[in-house]
Amino acid sequence: MAFVKLSDLTIQYQSYDSKVAWPPTIDHLSATFESGTLTLLTGPSGSGKSTLLKTIAGLYPKFGEASVSGSVTIETSSTQPRVAMMFQDPNQQFAMDTVERELRFALENLQVEADKIDDQVQAALDYVGISNLRHRQLNNLSGGEKQKVALAIIVAMDSEVILLDEPFASIDPAARQTLLIKLRQLNQEAHKTVIIADHDLLNYEPYVDGLVRLSDDGHQLRFFDRDAAHDVFEAFKNSAQLDISVTLPQPNEPTAVTLNQTSLIAGDRTLLKPTSFTFPEHRVILLTGINGSGKSTLLRAITNLSNYIGDITVAGVSTSRFHKNQRYQQVGLVFQEADDQFLNVTVAEELALSLKHSRHPEYFQARLDDDLNNLGLADLREHVVYSLSGGQKKKLQILIMLIMATPILLLDEPFTGLDLQSLNTVVALVKDVQQAFKLTLIMISHQLQGLAPLIDYHAVLANQTLTYVEAIR
Repeated sequence: MAFVKLSDLTIQYQSYDSKVAWPPTIDHLSATFESGTLTLLTGPSGSGKSTLLKTIAGLYPKFGEASVSGSVTIETSSTQPRVAMMFQDPNQQFAMDTVERELRFALENLQVEADKIDDQVQAALDYVGISNLRHRQLNNLSGGEKQKVALAIIVAMDSEVILLDEPFASIDPAARQTLLIKLRQLNQEAHKTVIIADHDLLNYEPYVDGLVRLSDDGHQLRFFDRDAAHDVFEAFKNSAQLDISVTLPQPNEPTAVTLNQTSLIAGDRTLLKPTSFTFPEHRVILLTGINGSGKSTLLRAITNLSNYIGDITVAGVSTSRFHKNQRYQQVGLVFQEADDQFLNVTVAEELALSLKHSRHPEYFQARLDDDLNNLGLADLREHVVYSLSGGQKKKLQILIMLIMATPILLLDEPFTGLDLQSLNTVVALVKDVQQAFKLTLIMISHQLQGLAPLIDYHAVLANQTLTYVEAIR
């Protein structure tokens, strides 16, 4: 068992040219996380939750452009306490090519005896429920599957302190519930000290010992007692509005994207059987399905980034006949990982590039200052994009792709890392731009709260088939 103590902790990032010291992200923070507890850490996007976890894990100041004063103390029964951390983007912590090799690599680095490694690998995979992924290539997994692999590595490492940064952002609701139960079992049965940073508070209440909120200026950690925490969870649940009624598309609606006997195959797995399906023009379509069902692969197929069988037409033209420039002018893709979207160093440079290639530069230039203020990015123009928080990256990523204003915009988990207030602001911005230019949006999201004002239709990819349904839950 281990407890974590923060004493007068201050964390401050430097500008990329080291000429400017930004205001502290964490400022003179003191707190204690009790041994053997499971604590949920929440707070606004950009408040410093990820920075705090990385500092507890010992990554700052040893690695990264951050100066740290004060102290982090981890007291355990062992002489060298182990801390395991899962990043927001699990790709950042993978070093091998397959799931099995990644798990073996982690255990070898901990000097686990060779004859015990196979059993520990299998036990961790079984615990998380992903034994079927053991021999899969990591770069072929969905975002949610990668998060499950990262959790399996945490389980296999058997560390006393476990830090999880947005661990369920890309995981479907049923799997999320199962993993929450497993984490609670791990916490209680193995006496692990667990700290989870998350914006989505749904379903946490039965499984956590405490709720902690980090203020937006990084100055205070507020610990809620059980009654006060209950009120916070209830308020979040009531504001989430998860049950959304939608209609079915009309047969005569103009179409933006058409699948003509299209099938998707990944290795030896069929993701989509030969299917004919239409995505109506000028509408917002939510696409859901369990992890690994093929949702991201479908979006990539529409952009010709993934192979498919059959035909896909965009605005009546087969994508196989598109020149690259034609495709980019018609279809944009918001990647699941924001870092994959960025081409420049600073926020200002990313905005300038999008405005240069925008179909409506005057419109966006006129409103850019207001949009940046609303998104909380106005003071971050000179920041390196990779130094932003996960939520700040997502807001910038969505903004630069909206500025491009391609007639069809595909969005893969665009709302991960956003607190509820930020989510509502982003949804309002997306709806505003979509209606102004009659864009067609096809969006994958496991996070459903706050989406009611945006969604027109709901498509589900399940059992290798696409269908429209009249509700979102």
